[in-house]
Amino acid sequence: MSFSTLGLADALLRAVADQGYSIPTPIQASAIPAVLAGSDVLAAAQTGTGKTAGFVLPLLQRLTAKARSDKGSARRPVAALILVPTRELAAQVETSVQTYGKHLPLTSAVVIGGASMHRQTAALRRGVDILVATPGRLLDHHAQGNVDLSRVEIFVLDEADRMLDMGFIRDIRRVIAMLPAKRQNLLFSATFSDDIKTLAKTLLDRPVTVMVAPANATVDVIDQIVHPVNQEHKRALLSSLIGRNDWRQVLVFTRTKHRADRLTRDLNTDGIDALAIHGNKNQNARTRALTRFKDGDLRVLVATDIAARGIDIDQLPRVVNFDLPNVPEDYVHRIGRTGRAGATGQAVSLVSHEERGYLRDIEKLIRKSIPSRFCDGFEPDAEAAAPARPEPGNRGTPGGRRTSAAPRSTRQPSPPPRGDHNRTAKRTPPRTAAPSAKRQQAR
Repeated sequence: MSFSTLGLADALLRAVADQGYSIPTPIQASAIPAVLAGSDVLAAAQTGTGKTAGFVLPLLQRLTAKARSDKGSARRPVAALILVPTRELAAQVETSVQTYGKHLPLTSAVVIGGASMHRQTAALRRGVDILVATPGRLLDHHAQGNVDLSRVEIFVLDEADRMLDMGFIRDIRRVIAMLPAKRQNLLFSATFSDDIKTLAKTLLDRPVTVMVAPANATVDVIDQIVHPVNQEHKRALLSSLIGRNDWRQVLVFTRTKHRADRLTRDLNTDGIDALAIHGNKNQNARTRALTRFKDGDLRVLVATDIAARGIDIDQLPRVVNFDLPNVPEDYVHRIGRTGRAGATGQAVSLVSHEERGYLRDIEKLIRKSIPSRFCDGFEPDAEAAAPARPEPGNRGTPGGRRTSAAPRSTRQPSPPPRGDHNRTAKRTPPRTAAPSAKRQQAR
């Protein structure tokens, strides 16, 4: 199958060819015809499968094909709304709209927190066909009368599972209430949880369901490995792995913004060029760091889960979990940053004794045990090194094999974390973080 068989217009086929693509991915091959037919769509696809083009291409075609009587209006209403959870993902989707729509007479804009409200207002008042937005900033603009959503023809809810995890359900309902009753709805999610199914029932009308991978499954091409280590030695182990193996373009995940900042400072002290992105960084700083990382000019990018949404690098070789996430689905999202577009990738997790419960939850979710190897000179205490007791039906974590790192005599472990009130041992149980805090980071 080629893109030319999907019913796309010549202008879109030219834009696709300009990007060097000729064969659609499975999600594109299934979703594009359904969207072109005007159906509501419920699609499950892991990150890196091309799902953004799967809704952007047919959306562009449907808007172009419709003659709009309000084209001459300076305040013409939005025709398509794409709602996403984070700033980075909004920027990525807007880039796709611009890339694939470059031969079409359509306008677009992106409204996100951390950017100029005045500039966004000016763009909205000029009128746009396609609006990409995060929930908080969109609601701000609507409250100020800057945006008209009463004539939206196509509504896209992207990464819906992350939206719910971040506590956006009330904002989503407020946005939906502003839309016309008659419209086309597209819901894209990496997983089909019970919450997603409930949301789909209220949002979608007889949807076409598209699923291109088993729910909650990790990408097979990703080589996953766990290195057991004491919490206070994680930083030294990470620096050793990066330095001795000459790792480049390493995306490192931490659980908190505070830890991301401190780890970045520590890596720079170790002579490793690193920057952090998270909700407390302004948008310009986040964009600069991400651009340097994508260009290969930055060796390590340290990120929180929320800020990392929208990082789209085809050949990213490696992801490191400095902290395991306390929500197992986040592990799937994290490691999905590598192994994209058919490339191979590696996911390395540094796991302390306090995090073994999180590891068991992750292994239950992905239905497999992740191989565990000790690193010479960084063997954890006996309690942390003992294999985790498996849950019923779960084989637990294999252990014992060693992989070379720095010799014990050449390296001193880093000191224990200084005054970190977010230490793993003191974390709250999974899914208890206040939604409002996460929501504020994405506005």
